[in-house]
Parts: sequence; structure tokens; C-alpha cells
Amino acid sequence: MNKSSMIIPRATEKAYNLESKRTYVFYVPRSASKQSIAKTIAEAFNVTVTGVRVLNRKGKATRFSRGKHAYPGTTYRQDHKVAYVTVKEGDKIPVFEEEKSEQKSEKSAKAEKVAKKALKTKKNDAKEEKGEDK
Repeated sequence: MNKSSMIIPRATEKAYNLESKRTYVFYVPRSASKQSIAKTIAEAFNVTVTGVRVLNRKGKATRFSRGKHAYPGTTYRQDHKVAYVTVKEGDKIPVFEEEKSEQKSEKSAKAEKVAKKALKTKKNDAKEEKGEDK
């Protein structure tokens, strides 16, 4: 399996705010070290990594029961390892740019539809005026 595919960017509000401080947030494999994370990010995105902070998040406890009268039990969600990667000033990782470009293309498509509709109504109005003048 490709190393870069195992590093998943977190698209959250907190991660988006940290982007202004040149820090990006990724889910990483639990076995990954700071050095391997830095190397993989540098190779995958062609940036210079200046710092990596890592935290292990325990999975939340969830209750479950099987059947109507079964005794409820507790299980745990999967543990996660999260890496906060800081890059050199001037470098950027295109995590949110893809979403922005998709939104822009949707907006431009809507604008084109509105323009076409306006053009059709203008043509129809012009046809009606010509018909009335005769």
C-alpha cells in the first residue's frame, strides 16, 4: 500500500484555521513515527517540513446491546493517531484548494445558467415586440 494514501488530511474547522499558521492536520497510521511522517509529507506534497506534533486519540466508548432483553455492553471505537505538520514559510499543501475550486466551478456553472436564461428571456421579449409592431 502506498504510504501517502495512508496519510489522510482532516477537513475540519480547526484544521482549516491552523492552515493560516502553516500547520496541517493529518490522520496517520498508529505505527508511524514523526520522522517517517515528515518524510512522507515532504515527498508527497513537495514541501519542507519544519515540525511534526503527534497525538494518540483513544477511541470513544460506545454502548451496545443485542436484542430487546440482552445485557448492554460497552465497546470502543478505533484509536486514531493525528499529526500536526508545520511546513516552511511560503510552502503550501493543497488540502482545501480542491474543495474551493469545486465550489468555484459550481458557482460559475450557476452563473452561466442564469446568463443563458436571461439571454433567452431577452430574445423572447424582442420577438414579442417585433410581433406587436407588425
